[in-house]
Amino acid sequence: MKRKVLILTLFSLMVFALCNVYAASNYVYYGSPAKHVKPVQEKLKRWGYYSGNVDGKFGSKTESAIKLFQKKNGLTVDGKAGKRTLEKMGIYNLFKDTSSSASSSNATSKTDVNLIAKCINGEARGEPYEGMVAVGAVILNRVKSPSFPNTVSGVVYQNGAFDAVSDGQVNLTPSQSCINAAKDAINGWDPSGNAIYYYNPKTATNKWIRTRPIIVTIGNHVFCK
Repeated sequence: MKRKVLILTLFSLMVFALCNVYAASNYVYYGSPAKHVKPVQEKLKRWGYYSGNVDGKFGSKTESAIKLFQKKNGLTVDGKAGKRTLEKMGIYNLFKDTSSSASSSNATSKTDVNLIAKCINGEARGEPYEGMVAVGAVILNRVKSPSFPNTVSGVVYQNGAFDAVSDGQVNLTPSQSCINAAKDAINGWDPSGNAIYYYNPKTATNKWIRTRPIIVTIGNHVFCK
């Protein structure tokens, strides 16, 4: 009897230790704290991979949802939200110190979120969700680049930069999908691969833009350097 109790105790200690290792590592898995699990569940639920409660508890449903997401996005299918998986979700900053991020970023205000969403709505409405996020990422990449204005409004309203501004579509009310895409871009998801330009090869008339090195094609848009 004592031997069984000892074995159970040792097993419990091993499980506890493993959970602590998982929680301390830069990936979300069994034993991770709720503050890390919830954002993963929220993303997966928004995109239709997860149907459970967003409760911060990592269970079999969360693991299965991660596996489905990984499979669809060409990632290693292990059910653990590690660096590559979290980057693909746009939330790898889960493990970064964000205490000073508000003062260091030019794109965290509600005004900027709304403006990026409006630009996405005008530029990429009807495109795959990943393509919508990529357009938002291009705006943010330009904010970071010394070749462009250093604010979201400066980039969006730069003369001739976006057709959505020229034709007035930037003034339309953005859909919830566009708002979500803007938030995902701000949170760090960049499907464009750090692009600062994009165009539709079927409609683009600018010969110069076609000379830019292509990074990736998403939907009807080509993203380039």
